[in-house]
Amino acid sequence: MTTSTDIDWAEAGEKARTAIYSDGITALPGAFSVAWADAMREDIEAAFAEAIDRPGGAVGRGPHRYYVEIHPEQLRGFADLVTHPWVDAVCTAVLGPDYEIVELGFDTPFAGAVNQPWHRDFPMPEVTRAERRLNSLAFNLTAVDTTDDMGPFEIAPGTQFDDEPDFHHGMFPPKTRYEGFAGRAVRKYPQRGDISARSALTIHRGTANHSQLSRPVLVLGVDAAGAGNSDKHAMAVTEDYWASLPDQVRAHLHCPVVPRLTPITQKHTIEGLVMGDA
Repeated sequence: MTTSTDIDWAEAGEKARTAIYSDGITALPGAFSVAWADAMREDIEAAFAEAIDRPGGAVGRGPHRYYVEIHPEQLRGFADLVTHPWVDAVCTAVLGPDYEIVELGFDTPFAGAVNQPWHRDFPMPEVTRAERRLNSLAFNLTAVDTTDDMGPFEIAPGTQFDDEPDFHHGMFPPKTRYEGFAGRAVRKYPQRGDISARSALTIHRGTANHSQLSRPVLVLGVDAAGAGNSDKHAMAVTEDYWASLPDQVRAHLHCPVVPRLTPITQKHTIEGLVMGDA
């Protein structure tokens, strides 16, 4: 884990904030070890095998592409992730000291996944429209070393503040805009152990997976206090697990504490991504 005492994490958080407000995305290469990322993949694959066999366990994000929300206890490295000093510094700089961890899940494009429509993950909130203030972040961690044939993530930098009335459901630009997004798009090739942070409002898409391999990506969703995205999610923790967490985690983890966990029925569907090739 990248936790050198020589790093000024508050300064790193401010630099990340500047990048997120300008480009909509930033990253820290090598935040975790390859072994940590490999353990994360094992947990993702176990969670997917459980979820895909029950109704509502996984939601389609296009052909051969699925999203699964999980409980923190399903990820052995959860506490490592949310206490990483860069994660904490970025959340504090962008969202404020009372930020709320509201989502944990993963997105997996399998062989044969096609180009997604260009989209943002939810409609622009009024605080962003009126004040140009971002009140949520999505952190992504790849479970594999990404190559060009595996359907890399594409993002159109600087589009997090685009406010167009013709966005379908507030999320999907019309196809007449696709050429413009493609012209400014940047493909990302993260490697195991890297972590990125982005505004979920920045226009992006997953691309076609021409390989025979899956490309699982962990998603950690974080809100500013009061942003209200927690109602889209269903993660919970058991009482024993809650008691085992560091105070730093409990201060920011916003989810029910329950006697026992029940399998999650997915709530955060993104309309349109099931429509197929964009």
